[in-house]
Amino acid sequence: MQASDTIVAVSTPPGRGGIGIIRLSGPQALELAGKLLRRPNFEPEPNRVSLRVLRDPGTGEELERALVTYFQAPRSFTGEDVIEFSCHGSPVLLLQIVDALLRLGARAAEPGEFTLRALANGKLNLSQAEAIRDLIEARTTAAARQAARQMGGELSARLQPFKETLLEIIVPLESSLEFVEDDLPNVEIERLSARLSDLIRMVDELAATFRAGRLLKDGLKATLVGRPNVGKSSIFNALLKQDRAIVTDLPGTTRDALSEVINLEGIPVLLTDTAGVRESADAIERIGIERTRRAISDADLLLVVVDGSEPLTAEDQELISEVAESPHLIVANKCDLGSFSLQRLLQVVTDGVEVIAVSARTGQGLEDLRKAVLRSCSAPENSIEGLLLTNARHYDLLRRASDSLKASRKLLEESASEELVLVGLYDALRYLGQITGETTPEDVLTQIFSTFCIGK
Repeated sequence: MQASDTIVAVSTPPGRGGIGIIRLSGPQALELAGKLLRRPNFEPEPNRVSLRVLRDPGTGEELERALVTYFQAPRSFTGEDVIEFSCHGSPVLLLQIVDALLRLGARAAEPGEFTLRALANGKLNLSQAEAIRDLIEARTTAAARQAARQMGGELSARLQPFKETLLEIIVPLESSLEFVEDDLPNVEIERLSARLSDLIRMVDELAATFRAGRLLKDGLKATLVGRPNVGKSSIFNALLKQDRAIVTDLPGTTRDALSEVINLEGIPVLLTDTAGVRESADAIERIGIERTRRAISDADLLLVVVDGSEPLTAEDQELISEVAESPHLIVANKCDLGSFSLQRLLQVVTDGVEVIAVSARTGQGLEDLRKAVLRSCSAPENSIEGLLLTNARHYDLLRRASDSLKASRKLLEESASEELVLVGLYDALRYLGQITGETTPEDVLTQIFSTFCIGK
């Protein structure tokens, strides 16, 4: 990616809309905009919107009447001169205008290139840039709030004391290495070891928030399984609060896995309804059952549905045994029927497995089921409170930093040479720097920004 040229892209989502925005950034942004407007000395007032006529640079034909905004360097998103054209949201029209700017000398922006230039020009750090992507991709209010907090620099602020403490530990070790022939006194080693222990604890505490943060960002996969006609599809529809799956009294109605995302207290849950598990001579039903078994292996949580109005069958017990090693709940449906007996069911279900009594027909117990899904996956009760790690890259770097710090602490307590102790400390400092982009290799940056949408 060359920061010396001028890039252009549509910054609004694909498809028709009321407004489409084209973004132009780089040293020739003003010049190219002036050519498109047929105004060679175009010098608009920064941060003011004006209505302008955009014309084809070859024929002079009017293309659009657009709102044009000029953001003067360095007071712009990218830190360069930026022009934004707010046009009618016709994909054909937007493509015409972008093509005109390309003919004038602009280059089509690569994914995330505007944000990458903002990073290169010091307008934000890497963790803030990644938070922009996460905010765009957020599927729940809680995920959007976490992304907004990180975009505002909260993660960077949280990491800064870690780096400062680490440097305060490194300095006396470097001084001892350079200027003192004798070993560090025991009291100094104990002091540095204690500071290292405190730092390790803080790093580990932040890393431990990743599980909850991952749930907020990526959600969890909860799959309904069970033999035919126990009410899986009815529970699926009841949790979705819409008739998404076909429900009949005929066993084997569901032939294929059906998935929808629901929001449980800010946690996106990919809920999957599956074909009933049983022996079948029907070729199509057997394919559905095979897909059910694949869905079982992919799930974070299995909701094993049984008919609570009758004793467990051999098929029920076989399925419960099959999923015993996976996180699962027993969902006893039809609890509104007079023959339902939770106590009888509890006597035959594996110890320690939670049993939730529900009625898909009346809605009884569904709120308990929602809470059990969150509880079983260790979702935090205060999901939207406090800073949570949501990025697997950040988590991996924190774990590496923690391991390096622990290795250095062990060497320090064993009275190893300062050179050996410092290796792990500098590694930890480098890992922390990679989170905010201070020490991130170029190939890693390329990989990160390739996941952004074009125009951002």
